[in-house]
Amino acid sequence: MTEDDPIFPIAAAAELTGMHPQTLRQYDRLGLVSPTRTAGQSRRYSMRDIVQLREVAKLSNEGLNLEGIRRIVELENQVQHLSARVRELEAAIADEILQRPGSRVFAAGTRGDVVSVKAGTRIKRSNQVVLWRELPWNR
Repeated sequence: MTEDDPIFPIAAAAELTGMHPQTLRQYDRLGLVSPTRTAGQSRRYSMRDIVQLREVAKLSNEGLNLEGIRRIVELENQVQHLSARVRELEAAIADEILQRPGSRVFAAGTRGDVVSVKAGTRIKRSNQVVLWRELPWNR
């Protein structure tokens, strides 16, 4: 069982949050906390929903209006989603690095072009000195 599993009916969720079931229905209509629905369209709240409802109650008690709370909840959900995505991408990069030891990386060449080099090596830079002198007829 995870924190996202919908297990609490509305009466249990109301008891766990100290809210009236009608308040939970209103929050669902407003999109503050949207529980999962069963085949019979009953609401089922997850532990994550319960925590979010408690946060909504706390913000409401601090004087925020429902639209402000809705925006905060929306942004928190977005941050949570993006954080999970970053973790997925980091894991994919780590897997790729482990699966391809000694693979190639890219760098800028001497003329600004992209060149492929083996990991752990450096591009050989030219150490030539170029002397430029303006000729009298080019003035």
